[in-house]
Amino acid sequence: MQIKALETFLCVAETGGFHAAARKLNVTQTAVSARIRLIEDETGKALFTRGAGGTGLTEFGRQFRPYAEQMLSLWSFASRDLPVQSQNRVALRLGAQLSIWDPLLVDLAIRYEDNLGQLLLTLNYDHDLNMVDAVATHVLDAALTHEKPSDRRVMFHEVPPERLVLVQTPDAGTDPIFVNLELGEVYQNHIRSTAHRASGQTVFLGNCMMALRYVLRRGGLGYFPHYVIAEHLHSGEVTPVADAYDLMLPLYLVTRRDSPAFSDVLNCLQELRTA
Repeated sequence: MQIKALETFLCVAETGGFHAAARKLNVTQTAVSARIRLIEDETGKALFTRGAGGTGLTEFGRQFRPYAEQMLSLWSFASRDLPVQSQNRVALRLGAQLSIWDPLLVDLAIRYEDNLGQLLLTLNYDHDLNMVDAVATHVLDAALTHEKPSDRRVMFHEVPPERLVLVQTPDAGTDPIFVNLELGEVYQNHIRSTAHRASGQTVFLGNCMMALRYVLRRGGLGYFPHYVIAEHLHSGEVTPVADAYDLMLPLYLVTRRDSPAFSDVLNCLQELRTA
């Protein structure tokens, strides 16, 4: 899809008509229609309705508009700002399948930059994204996942598992609220043995840092990575639940076979895990 077609679509949406857009873009109305038709042919959806009241966006057109704006913004950055910002910098796009590793991604990026110099960094925050596929299709350079990859397009290295500790706040009470992070099958199988500890209520929160904030402010208990709660354990804001077993969640670093960054990222990750 051409950038000019996206620019034309947004211009029509802004001006409210093909003729007005043609004047503003200094092109013929035929050119405007051809560019809009290009998008409609590729998406299979109409973008505009035309009637006595003028030209308006269809429902799909309204949904498509923010994506068009984002694509143009990314193109503007890539074509204008990126060449300047990328000078003498290493580009690295990182992602994590689970939110428990969001802080680890930040630490990994900082360690990578400390070791190898300036970094042009992108951190992924879409935990619904298939991380293995994202690495294989060049959306990401490296990713952390809890599932052993079977895709032959990627390579992986298993690092020491993530230690999750069951902790509770001092005011959890006799019927504490249990925060379920829904971290996959291994996690769900493990927490079934602790369900009796949360006879009061279970709250499902898919984001680790949101869940921790909820527990600290509301009171309750939940499994959290030890590196995330270490300071809170030290301050006494949370304490380990007696007789509870730690959960050791598998952790894999995934990258493409042709990626030159694999060994550097792995070394930085191993340094963090042994620090």
